[in-house]
Amino acid sequence: MSNSRLKFRVEATASGTRARAATFHTAHNEVRTPIFMPVGTQATVKGQLTQSLEDAGSQILLANTYHLLLRPGPEVFRRTGGIHGFMSWKNSVLTDSGGFQIFSMAQERTMTEEGASFQSYLDGKRILLSPEVSIETQRAIGSDIMMALDQCIPSTADESAARAALEITQRWAARSLAARGDSPQALFAIVQGALFPELRRESAAGLTEMPFDGFAIGGLAVGESRSERQDTCELTAQLLPHDRPRYLMGVGTPLDILEAVHRGVDMFDCIIPTQVAQRGAAFTSRGFLQLRRSVYKFSEDALDPLCTCPTCARYSRAYLHHLTKCGEHLGWQLLGQHNLYFYHQLMREIRQSIFENRFLELYHEKRAFLHESCADHPIHKQKPRRKKMEFHLGNYEVHFAPQGFASIRQISSGEIMHSRTPPMEEAQRLYIEQSGLAARLRISAGENSDTAAPLVIWDVGLGAAANAMSAILCYEDLAVTERVRPMHVVSFENDLDPLKLAFLHNREFTYLRHAGVGGILDAGRWQSPRHTGLQWTLLLGDFAEKIPASPAPPDLIFFDMFSSKTDAELWTLGAFRKIFAACRDRAVELFTYTCSTPVRASLLAAGFHVARGRGTVDKTDTTIALTPAALGTPPRHELLAHDWLGRWTRSAAKFPADIPASEHAAFEHAIRSHPQFAGA
Repeated sequence: MSNSRLKFRVEATASGTRARAATFHTAHNEVRTPIFMPVGTQATVKGQLTQSLEDAGSQILLANTYHLLLRPGPEVFRRTGGIHGFMSWKNSVLTDSGGFQIFSMAQERTMTEEGASFQSYLDGKRILLSPEVSIETQRAIGSDIMMALDQCIPSTADESAARAALEITQRWAARSLAARGDSPQALFAIVQGALFPELRRESAAGLTEMPFDGFAIGGLAVGESRSERQDTCELTAQLLPHDRPRYLMGVGTPLDILEAVHRGVDMFDCIIPTQVAQRGAAFTSRGFLQLRRSVYKFSEDALDPLCTCPTCARYSRAYLHHLTKCGEHLGWQLLGQHNLYFYHQLMREIRQSIFENRFLELYHEKRAFLHESCADHPIHKQKPRRKKMEFHLGNYEVHFAPQGFASIRQISSGEIMHSRTPPMEEAQRLYIEQSGLAARLRISAGENSDTAAPLVIWDVGLGAAANAMSAILCYEDLAVTERVRPMHVVSFENDLDPLKLAFLHNREFTYLRHAGVGGILDAGRWQSPRHTGLQWTLLLGDFAEKIPASPAPPDLIFFDMFSSKTDAELWTLGAFRKIFAACRDRAVELFTYTCSTPVRASLLAAGFHVARGRGTVDKTDTTIALTPAALGTPPRHELLAHDWLGRWTRSAAKFPADIPASEHAAFEHAIRSHPQFAGA
């Protein structure tokens, strides 16, 4: 590609992530990324002085071409020397192209190949916004970075609509580039394609062949879920040149920004900091605060004790609460000032962590905090109060442990899934780490990821999906930086109420905020749009009957059904024999939370070798079963030895419940003659 007008330079990257820190230069200042750009739609950031913006650390402001075209109009900027002097702003300005207005006023415009025709909301005149008019207006405004006109559509649009928008965006991009001419202003193109990976690839391939100074990821935050947004963002960022800025348009909760930096994005804008301030809310180091709440009426504390902004240095929460309740403009001006400080401080922390190669540590720390403390869409107006959400569904209810986490309880039996350990923590410890999943997924130097055999996991007892989601998140985190083999999670379950209930309460079950869960509940399957090798399938019904329906035999089995008191038929010798028959010729490892003597004996009698697994809060150890082909030399796990055989001999629970007394002798012979105890 030709030299960029911005002299963009990546200065640092961080291990285990695609995060990067860079600098580029405009005619007005050096810009350090990652960067958040406050939105000044009509040449002003609502409620903020330009001096306040400079003091907060704003390096670039974003202005709106469509609105400035209508008022004050290009001629005003030509006569006054451009937007910088007009609004008394000394740093850089980025102007959007007007493409979002084409999207947001769909009922009030007419689209043709030439452009979008609008009726002015000021005087009723008809305005044609074409690529040439957009660029001519941006040239008059004098912004440092211009955007090519694009057609934005809902991210959930069907493929034919997404393709049509992509194709017109490509043609308009070429016309925008031609209209820029010899202007020293930088020009960015916008990648479209909705949620279709192939369309995103096609859009990026066409645009990156043209000499743009940077590239934006458009068409997000317009209808998709957060997981879909993250998947599409990561895919698109990887398609863009390393030596050009990457800009995620209109996406901007602190959590969204953190996730996108992790995926290789450099630039962000959003109205959220000032918009939530207008509604009396603030982002702080202690969480997302709504100052309208009466709990702050008498609080003399600073808004955020760790913030050095003028609002926090001078005004109490009680005063900010008072201004908010009175509807005084000063209230949201002060809150907006603080929110912008918060955003810029977050960006500074992120940039510094990249230089110190500790961004991944910061990412996990901030991600956990922001998931809990910041609303997904805090700018949305509050909806009318609805009936209180129920915490039970069918035979299940949400259980809140004294330790501060939520899990699912079966009402009829009283059994609790993960009663003393958070679900994802137990899943990680007993299933992901013990199985060595990350190591199994990595592709060795001599392997081809396109032809590598997929790793198949049987997730027996989907429940609230902690084990399945732990495996999927492990895959996704690993695939950011490493070559991985395909993975297919096959979940077996006969009752989806636990998952449906947990999904309804994903504020407590945050790991379920993932596109895959919706796919499983809606269609019984999910294919990752970001990773073509990642699949998740649900087999609903009786496990033993559904074994033949599995699309592939397993490599790993996560056996996590309710106990034998509740699901007795699944903990029997007959059930384990069916499992063994399905994988006897393969190297398969089965992991389960129990250390029950009858269960271990049944696994041995079915043909497995049995080992001790890691302990939990209330169990000294758990159980691992291995097919003979999975034993290895030496075995990876501690096999039960003669001391266990002695305890089993003395046990009052030697035999599984499904073995009649007439078969006890044969069962005991099968255990004693098992190869695992040869010579005993």
